[in-house]
Amino acid sequence: MLRPKDVLPHRPPFLFVDELLELEPGQSARGRWHLTGEEAFFGGHFPGRPTLPGVLMVESLAQLGGIAVLADGRFAGRLPLFGGIDRARFRRQVTPGEVLDLEVALGRLSPRAGTGRGRATVNGQLACEADLLFVIVDA
Repeated sequence: MLRPKDVLPHRPPFLFVDELLELEPGQSARGRWHLTGEEAFFGGHFPGRPTLPGVLMVESLAQLGGIAVLADGRFAGRLPLFGGIDRARFRRQVTPGEVLDLEVALGRLSPRAGTGRGRATVNGQLACEADLLFVIVDA
């Protein structure tokens, strides 16, 4: 199985997928982000009650979607960038030490753009869901 850093150009501290569980290039992916509590953002968000920022949950879903896109040979040498986020909902706080299970199903995919639907859960409880729109540019 590929590792996220084998496909994505992202690197720590901005790589938010650390394990791939399933990958269907151009179709879908499942992965995980293990939150150790050592991540710098926990110190300021929020002191005394560390909570994963919602925007980073959405970014982790987008990164997983990017893996599903870039693993498809049609998109070699390309880069998916955010084009929009719709219907984002945050249902549960995520705290240090938890594991965020991620899944993304891609929708329409053309040479220049695509869509996806992402869900993030902790122990089966929905934490975040969002519709993602991305544009595909030359890397």
